[in-house]
Amino acid sequence: MQIRGFRPGDGAALVEAWRRALPLDPMSYPRFRDLVLLDANFDPDGLRIALDGDRLMGAAYAVRRRVAMVGGDLEPGTGWLPFFFVTPDARGVGVGRAVVRSALDWLRNQGAREVFFASYTPNYVLPGLDAEAYPEADALLRDLGFERRSEAAAMDRSLVGYRLPDELRARVDDLVAGGHRFGTPTGDDLVEVVRLAGEDFSPDWARAIRSAVVAGLPLDRIVGAWDPDGTLAGWAMHAAYENVLERFGPFGVRPDRRGTGLGRILLHLTLERMRAAGAHSAWFLWTGERSPAGQLYRSTGFAVTRRFAVLRAELT
Repeated sequence: MQIRGFRPGDGAALVEAWRRALPLDPMSYPRFRDLVLLDANFDPDGLRIALDGDRLMGAAYAVRRRVAMVGGDLEPGTGWLPFFFVTPDARGVGVGRAVVRSALDWLRNQGAREVFFASYTPNYVLPGLDAEAYPEADALLRDLGFERRSEAAAMDRSLVGYRLPDELRARVDDLVAGGHRFGTPTGDDLVEVVRLAGEDFSPDWARAIRSAVVAGLPLDRIVGAWDPDGTLAGWAMHAAYENVLERFGPFGVRPDRRGTGLGRILLHLTLERMRAAGAHSAWFLWTGERSPAGQLYRSTGFAVTRRFAVLRAELT
């Protein structure tokens, strides 16, 4: 068995091996190119590939920051393991352990002292490990010293037959009569949307909004809420990630306006727009199942479809 870094010409074989290894999460070549090869932090040597002659048996992707997410912080002590896999015909002989160790060794040699699976931004494929779907991977990572740090819940909701609740429409009418505004942001309004997303929620959300709009996202995929004084109170959107119409988020309400029902209004107004655009469902990959947001989603008809464990290990 040979383990080496990624080389031009490996992509098609890697994607085909991925499809066989991870049947619940198949990958296309265009997505692999966009999420991995064209990521600003991609280093070919960090994508470790296990080969038996010309046969690709598995891969493990290690990444560290070459471009800061916030300011100039490259988080030099931290690395990420966004994915790894072994094809079914190569399992049981140590390929997975060897290729993951090779990826961890690469991170260690880059100066990383800790590694996370798989909460990498900006281009994570999945938030973490679905242990129910991939128990062998769970066992391997735990044996290599990974420990659970948190859990992300993916949720889905059918939009077939969806309609905006009458009481919510009446509530919106009352708020508008009192001076509130709900609707599509203008280009100028995006400055405040991006600021709120980046400062009060996540820098990656701000990046996602900017990137989506620059790539041509129609602004009617975003719903904003403004207080009577013109201050942005919150926003919700869909299709921000990879232009997937049915993917909801990101979504947030200003901290001092939470608990007022604005989040529920923004969620429903966005679901209504999604249905109008032809979406048959709404889904997202990451929320805290027991968080206030998770409870809001459940009360709106979303149900947990998968659970992902975010794992961490020290690199000693």
